[in-house]
Amino acid sequence: MNYEELKQVNAEINSIDIKGKQYAEVAQRIDAFRKLYPNGSIATEIIRLQDGLCVIKANVLNETGVILGTGHAYENEGNSFINKTSFIENCETSAVGRALGMLGIGIQGGITSAEEVQNAELQRIERQPIDKTKVKALFSRLEKEHIPVDKILELYKVNILEELSERQYSNININWEKLKAK
Repeated sequence: MNYEELKQVNAEINSIDIKGKQYAEVAQRIDAFRKLYPNGSIATEIIRLQDGLCVIKANVLNETGVILGTGHAYENEGNSFINKTSFIENCETSAVGRALGMLGIGIQGGITSAEEVQNAELQRIERQPIDKTKVKALFSRLEKEHIPVDKILELYKVNILEELSERQYSNININWEKLKAK
């Protein structure tokens, strides 16, 4: 591969605009890699899979096995909706995207892939505190069902309802019947 070939495949990559910055999807990066290195390979290795934490290393190699780029990623099980069921797969995709980015493929917006940016934004939204409307609605619902507020505070390890995150609030609603039974 030479610089002109890299420039050409990067020009063909469709990127996604996220908050005014262009990011390439990992699938686009893989496609570009296959064009540049039809006989190259991508190898991933789980470095750690323990206590809900996954760390994966990815290497992209040319046809003779020379490592052209390496990327690492980590994901926590359950830290986002998708990670409840697919945190290992999500981690592998991120590691591959980063390894290809280190090679220079799809780096218009940086080494980070579109999937990584979207996942980070989703996690930020899920962690942000609920608004006053949701606090009032939850308080009213608890009162109506004769469930003490302290039960929620203790269960979710918060001092006041206003500290509940969007994810915790969603979890309360999903598990409302179980909560009432406790």
